[in-house]
Amino acid sequence: MGVDPGLMATGFGVLETSPGGVAVVDAGVVTTAAGQSLEARLHAIYGGIYRIIEGQAPALLIVEDLYTEYKFPRTAVLMGHARGIIYLAARQLGVTLLALTPSEVKRAVTGNGAAGKAQVQRAVQTLLGLENLPRPSHVADALALAITGMARVVGRVPAPRAAVTTGSSRLSS
Repeated sequence: MGVDPGLMATGFGVLETSPGGVAVVDAGVVTTAAGQSLEARLHAIYGGIYRIIEGQAPALLIVEDLYTEYKFPRTAVLMGHARGIIYLAARQLGVTLLALTPSEVKRAVTGNGAAGKAQVQRAVQTLLGLENLPRPSHVADALALAITGMARVVGRVPAPRAAVTTGSSRLSS
């Protein structure tokens, strides 16, 4: 399971492997409202991610590692809060965590560590054999994290199942 932390939208993507390949089991976003207090947002993210982890029971949770430009230290602190509650939920449910940098994930799925959002979306669509682009970009990022984490475990980027559909309406535009 990959998680792309954010205070407005935290993307998640759950993949399943089988001898026939890999498929998307669930994907979407946990959203919060701009007018909510920080503690209300963190509570909503925690509750949403906790329920998803509890329901999907992933073997591994891959979270985007904290990175920010030094010009924006407040962003780093706020993202640290979001990452912290995701780590807490995973720990409480006994799920192993792995943090990957955005450039490592982009390089793994596109071959370019500086790839843009659209390039990552197209690569994830291709790698998972999806009919549509994964949207919003937070979902694509979470699925890219899951793909990269899976590649770390098995030693290569997994191939899609022959007849993968996007099943979840949350993957549609």
